[in-house]
Amino acid sequence: MVKKIIAINGSPRKTWNTATLLQQVLDGAASKGAETELVHLYDLDYKGCTSCFACKLKDGKSYGRCAIRDELTPVLDKIKNVDALILGSPLYFGTVTGEMRCFMERLMFPYMVYAKPPQSLFGRTIPSAFVYTMNVSENVISEYGYDVHFKTNQSVLERLFGSCESLFSYETLQFEDYSKIVFSYCDPAERIERRKTVFPKDCEKAYNLGQRLVQTD
Repeated sequence: MVKKIIAINGSPRKTWNTATLLQQVLDGAASKGAETELVHLYDLDYKGCTSCFACKLKDGKSYGRCAIRDELTPVLDKIKNVDALILGSPLYFGTVTGEMRCFMERLMFPYMVYAKPPQSLFGRTIPSAFVYTMNVSENVISEYGYDVHFKTNQSVLERLFGSCESLFSYETLQFEDYSKIVFSYCDPAERIERRKTVFPKDCEKAYNLGQRLVQTD
């Protein structure tokens, strides 16, 4: 049976760091025969969770699913039937973008049962992954508290879907032309060089991740 893999791009850019890595994940999955799709959240008109709790009502018609109907609804419906799920986002102020956060609320909260220990209504286990891109270097992750955010996301994805891998791309190229931007955080030439030498290695890791996701049973 052909496996279905969906990747969710939480970046406003469709061809830059995050989207490129997500496409590499999908290409890796496709190389193993998977059917793939890349969704750009910034193309969609939707909001985050409105705390209506319709997904939690006993015998409610929306129990276990988000009751909001908007342009995100078809994406959430597709995810019910995929064989692997990949999320991707740049980090803005140490966390994922607003669009990604809103998506995560709408996706995850309906599946989560208020119980001890927490239970999932997803109904089966699938592999998942989270791809992060960021301006900062790896050696400041703990200092800035980013690792707490990463661990929280991984923990929730594992509880709801079964497993989760994380892929990190550090010190990414932010601009095509740094001369037009007020920027003294680092040497732009170093970033350009990393784009040529390090980012291809991140792309290879993403491709290999896609292959693993398809091969996971």
